[in-house]
Amino acid sequence: MAELRRAPGWAQSGHDGAAGVATLGGRWTLAFVPDLEAALAKIDVKGARNVRVDIAAVEALDSGGAWLIHRQFRRWREAGIDIELAGASDAQAALLERMEAAEEERKPLARPFEGAFRALAERAGENTIALLREAYALLAFLGAVASTWSLSWYRPQRVRLTSIVHHIERIGIDALPILGLLSFLIGIVLAFQGADQLRAYGAEVFTVNLLGVSILREIGVLITSILVAGRTGSAFTAEIGTMKVNQEIDAMRTIGLDPMETLVLPRLIALAIALPLLVFYANTMALIGGMTLSLLSLGLSLEQFLEQLSTAVSLSTYVIGLIKAPVFAVLIGLVACYEGLKVSGSAESVGIHTTRSVVKSIFLVILADAAFSIVFSYLGI
Repeated sequence: MAELRRAPGWAQSGHDGAAGVATLGGRWTLAFVPDLEAALAKIDVKGARNVRVDIAAVEALDSGGAWLIHRQFRRWREAGIDIELAGASDAQAALLERMEAAEEERKPLARPFEGAFRALAERAGENTIALLREAYALLAFLGAVASTWSLSWYRPQRVRLTSIVHHIERIGIDALPILGLLSFLIGIVLAFQGADQLRAYGAEVFTVNLLGVSILREIGVLITSILVAGRTGSAFTAEIGTMKVNQEIDAMRTIGLDPMETLVLPRLIALAIALPLLVFYANTMALIGGMTLSLLSLGLSLEQFLEQLSTAVSLSTYVIGLIKAPVFAVLIGLVACYEGLKVSGSAESVGIHTTRSVVKSIFLVILADAAFSIVFSYLGI
C-alpha cells in the first residue's frame, strides 16, 4: 500500500546538439507500469543517432521497470540509435544486464525451423548411408549365392532336387487359382478400358492390339512377379527367420550343413523355374479374359480376335516378357532369403523382416522392369 501512495517514475527528454538526452527519475517499479509506459512514450529524441540515458535520479528499480527500460533500449537499437547509459548504480546496471541476457536466452525459441531443417538433413544423410550399406550387404549376399551355385556344378550330388521340386509345387501349383483369377480379371479390365477409349475413334478392333502387347510385354510378368513377391517371398523370409529364431540354422552349421546350400539355393532355383511358367499361365488367362470381353462387347468372332492378335503380337514381344521372369525370380528369392537370414531374437523381428522383404522385392522388380524398358528401347526391340 505504501508503494501505491508514492509517485511513479518520470522521464524527460531533449537534445544536446545532434545527440539525444533522456533523463529518468522516481520509482520505476511494477506498481507503476502504466504510468511508466506513458512516460517513455513521451520521450522525443527524433533525428538523434545516439542517445544518452541518465538514470541517476531513479529512486527504485525492479524487474518490471528494468524490463520497460530495456524494451525502450531495444527499440532504439532496432532504429539504429546508439545508447549511452549513465548514472546507474551497480545493482541497477546488473538488473539491466540481466534483462539483456534474458532477451538473448529467448532467441533460441525463434530457431525451431533451423533445428528441424538440420534434423531433416541429418536423417536424410543417415538414411542414405544405411541404404548404401544395405545395397552393399545385398551385393555381398549375391556373391555368396553365386559362389555356392558355381560350386554346385562340381558337386551336383549336393543339389537337393527333392527340396527344389517341393518349392516348385508351393510356388507354382498352389498359386494357380489366385493368379489365374487375378489375370483373367485384369484382362477384362484392360479390354474394357481400351475399347471404351478407342470406340470414340471407331477403332475398337485395335483393343486386341492393346491387350496383346501390354499383357505379353509388361503387365503379365509384372503382376505375376508382384504376386509371387507378396506370397512366396514373404513365406520364404518367415520360414528362414523362424528357423533362425529357433536356432535351427545354428544347429545345421554345427552338423556341417551349409544354409546357403540347404535353404537358399533350392528356393532360388525353384523360383527361377516356376516364375516363367507362372508368367506363361498368367498371360494366357489375361488374354482369355480380354478375349471374353471382346467377343461379348465388341462383337468380334473368335477367328477375328486370333487373327488380329497374331497381327499385333510378334514373337519378340512374347519373348521379351518371358526373358524378364528369371531375373525377377532371382531378385525376389535373393531378397527373401537375405531378409530371413537377418532375423534375430524374436517373432517381432520375423514380422519386420518379412515386411521389408516384400517391399524391397517389389521395389527391385519395378526398378528392374524400368531398366529392361530402357535397354530394349535403346536396342530398338
